[in-house]
Amino acid sequence: MTRELSRSSDRERLGAALQAAGLGEFEWDLARGCLSVSTRMAALTGLPAGDIESEGVIVRNAHPDDAAAFVAQRDAALHAGDTFDIRFRFIRPTDQKLIWLRLAGVVTRDAAGAAQRMTGIIEDVSQNHLEEDQRQQLMAELDHRVKNVLAAVQALAQQTAKRTASLPAFLQTFGGRLKAMASANELLTAARWRGAAIDHLAAAELGAIAPGQTSWAGPELFLTPRAANALSLALHELATNAVKFGALSVETGHVALKWTLRPNGGFELTWTESGGPTVTAPARRGFGSTLLEQVTGRELNGETQVDYRPAGVTVRLRAGPQAVAERPEVVPEAPVARVTETVATSRGPASLKGARVLIVEDAVLLALELETGLSEAGATVIGPAYELEEAMALLDQPIDAAVLDANLNGRSVTPVAEALHQRQIPFVFATGYGETGGAPGGFEAPVIRKPYDVTQVAAAVADLLANR
Repeated sequence: MTRELSRSSDRERLGAALQAAGLGEFEWDLARGCLSVSTRMAALTGLPAGDIESEGVIVRNAHPDDAAAFVAQRDAALHAGDTFDIRFRFIRPTDQKLIWLRLAGVVTRDAAGAAQRMTGIIEDVSQNHLEEDQRQQLMAELDHRVKNVLAAVQALAQQTAKRTASLPAFLQTFGGRLKAMASANELLTAARWRGAAIDHLAAAELGAIAPGQTSWAGPELFLTPRAANALSLALHELATNAVKFGALSVETGHVALKWTLRPNGGFELTWTESGGPTVTAPARRGFGSTLLEQVTGRELNGETQVDYRPAGVTVRLRAGPQAVAERPEVVPEAPVARVTETVATSRGPASLKGARVLIVEDAVLLALELETGLSEAGATVIGPAYELEEAMALLDQPIDAAVLDANLNGRSVTPVAEALHQRQIPFVFATGYGETGGAPGGFEAPVIRKPYDVTQVAAAVADLLANR
């Protein structure tokens, strides 16, 4: 009696565990040709509980594309295996719902090795397969976006190269346009690629240029990814021209950016320069003009008008409703003005003569570019260190300053930054992470966002050493 009670208690505990795990159990007696379906398995599959005349009911309800593979795996386990683990699609007979099932268990054999029964558990793994499908879709979407970005960068490089007379001019112009694209993509990523706020785009492009000489205003408005990238490039071109030739080339100049909603669902944006030198129309059309008047207008499903008035350039950009996105569920904070990213190059190249500068960067090409740029500025480069352990091992050497990537192959650079901070060695972050709250890890350090011009990094390091 005690033994029977113990077995009953064991069955109850097993049943409770299976129930908690969302599993059902079964047994297929090959000699009797009978499939025993538990109540838990019945709830998962829609099959009747109890003894079923044949296990063929599972094959009959398997998805037509999976039935043959299921039979092949089952028979292979019967002929040669001790265990089995089979996944297949199953159509529940009660409601015709398609689910993914996992059958796993053991094969019991007689003394001669002939299979007698299959005993195991059944699990609904539909959610796992749904998540895997979603991951595959996300990877495909990421692949699509990366290829689009690379194609856009290639076209931008080619168009810029055709219209610049020297390599330094190309590098400066192309680098600025690339940063405009990166800024728009950073905002879109923060909003899960649902849209970017137009005032955030304005802040990213104008916030650190000539403080006090720029202003922007308008209603809350979000742009599609395509429109956001186009407008970011347009604002960059306008700002660059204003700094070189227009209102922002003098201290008395001002740029006002305003936008309004249009009755048809689009918007109109006006760029107005004032207080600068007298304006005349350019003698030749550069890529910036082409970008403003053609590409931007087409990408925004509208039109662009540029007026070279003597008092200052005025640009009117009209966009169609296709350029406007709904308000995203996640709206990032407005970007912080990145003064460290707009290091003036007019004062001449930075001098790092005699400075010992540690480079910590996991991307080999970027590390080589930094090493070359800092060496040309006169620095003695320590490293580069590509891994966290490499960087920590170099800290025993004399170091005057450091350039740190925030993430090293998935690991935070914080231990290196903390060690440098304790030794009072200044450092600058050169990172691709779009943190709006300042430097990574809360350190009081300059931040230069990728993609960057290495001369910016050299100038930032020179400033750090000059302020020690």
